[in-house]
Amino acid sequence: MTISVAVIGTGAIGMDLINKIHRSLTLNCRLLAGRNQHSAGFDIAARFGYPTSADGIDAILAAPEPFDVVFDATNAMSHVEHWERLRPLGTLLINLTPCHLGQMIVPTVTGADALTDRHVSLISCGGQASIPIVHALSQRFQIEDIEVVATVASNSVGRATRINIDEYVETTQIALSTFTGVPNTKAILNISPAVPPAMFRVTIFAGIVGATTEKVSSVVAAAADKVRAFAPGYTLTACRVIDGRVFISLEVVASSKVMPEYAGNLDIINSAAILVAEQYAAHQYQSQSLVV
Repeated sequence: MTISVAVIGTGAIGMDLINKIHRSLTLNCRLLAGRNQHSAGFDIAARFGYPTSADGIDAILAAPEPFDVVFDATNAMSHVEHWERLRPLGTLLINLTPCHLGQMIVPTVTGADALTDRHVSLISCGGQASIPIVHALSQRFQIEDIEVVATVASNSVGRATRINIDEYVETTQIALSTFTGVPNTKAILNISPAVPPAMFRVTIFAGIVGATTEKVSSVVAAAADKVRAFAPGYTLTACRVIDGRVFISLEVVASSKVMPEYAGNLDIINSAAILVAEQYAAHQYQSQSLVV
């Protein structure tokens, strides 16, 4: 069974989403909508034979039938309007902006819970990389505080992300606390101008009562393996404990025909979004089978 999907946003995230949708056996892209008719995203969609429109959200609403899923790859401010206008249609809206709207989803943590709401949030790239790890640790240890530092290459950060840094920090911190029960959390986003571009890296610092490197490493490695099942470029590069302070380093290498390897920040959030949409497609198929 395939379901109809649309993408709104033609920047780097939208481009990679189109590429990943094209590889999916269950997602049928019927529209890429944006505002800049000269965007490279339109060229990617045309190469795959997908319809495009420069009418933005209006094009989504003007479709003959509502899409099963719409991926919003625009910005936090626009997402508020998009949700209000799409809400009556019953479409599953997957929020890839750092706007704190929608049920927060981290695939290896929430699983099928993603299917209980028609509006879901993928939080942020730093959240998708770090939350599977800190959530797993919170199930085994008492955590006193968490700090997550994400470093992204300047070349992989578009205008929307730059104007939404405050929203990124706030939403990521809320998610860290929500999924761990730890009130004292901090999120930092570093945009690196380094040449050659820096790989996407996430560093986690945490105070954990009674932690040892051996105990923490086994938990972290198991959590990382689950993420790697849908984001193969996700790698644990360091894990150690010194005087009760846990230090964990992660790196994500992008796997995409339309993005460089250093754009792992885009790859991990898009990979999570595709997985959620495919889970939704499977849920729809099962529901229809039960009705029959």
